[in-house]
Amino acid sequence: LGLALRALGKTVHYFLDDEVPRNLRFLPDAELTQRSFDSVDARALYIFLDMSDQSRAGEPLAWVPRERVIDIDHHLGNQRFGAWNYVIESAAATGVLVLDLITALGLPITSSIATCLLTAIISDTGCFMYSNADPHTLRLAAALVNAGADKDRIVEQLYQTRSFSGQKILGRVLDDFVLTGDGICYSSVSQALLEEFGATHEDLEDVVGALRAVDHCEVAALLKESPDRSYRLSLRSRGRVNVMEVAKSLGGGGHFRAAGATLEGPLPAALERMLDAVRAEMAAERRSK
Repeated sequence: LGLALRALGKTVHYFLDDEVPRNLRFLPDAELTQRSFDSVDARALYIFLDMSDQSRAGEPLAWVPRERVIDIDHHLGNQRFGAWNYVIESAAATGVLVLDLITALGLPITSSIATCLLTAIISDTGCFMYSNADPHTLRLAAALVNAGADKDRIVEQLYQTRSFSGQKILGRVLDDFVLTGDGICYSSVSQALLEEFGATHEDLEDVVGALRAVDHCEVAALLKESPDRSYRLSLRSRGRVNVMEVAKSLGGGGHFRAAGATLEGPLPAALERMLDAVRAEMAAERRSK
């Protein structure tokens, strides 16, 4: 979107209250993200992308008044926190909505724009493995490849590259996971383990996906300890259990098949809360049949 707005002659600043993940640093303009507002015009509009509420952008953006906010998102439960909200929950990715906007503006889809948008689609469809990779989404992806999107580079960066420390931790997680009789597959990563391998939370990207691949798993969960001793919970579903509802009950959010939340420690208490919430949603799903 930023590339398209620049083509219209607009001044664009990219805000991110964190480092750009390593596997996304190949994207155009990835090196231009900033955390300060010193160079921003007082009349600026703020476009929030791919987040269900304003707090997801971090404390530096909490002050932005509603009348200066544009909200573009596809998450279930979006709070419509902007003066203008373009929210379509059935869209496979927020990148699909951005593509619609750029097309409506009559702007050409350059190879750089196409690569960014295809990255969004590939990421949110699990490389087209999830049910949201419907015929419409596949046609859009094909059009982006025709426009010059670097599909091979995207897949390599998102799904075929893992740090040495991340691979070592994946092995430990797969060695220690638990599969319950009712189909919950879970594991945890402590700060001590991260320090042992010199790893960060970024190295845990989609480790939970490896848990979901276990036969007879209905819901996969990975609890990652933070320095403050809380736990970041990542949830994945095979498709029968709505993990977004699980995450919402724990103060988080996300999608039907992929969601997350933050839980207070210690680990046994966090595990108990997670298991109780997952089982409550499983029971609700059974009652709905």
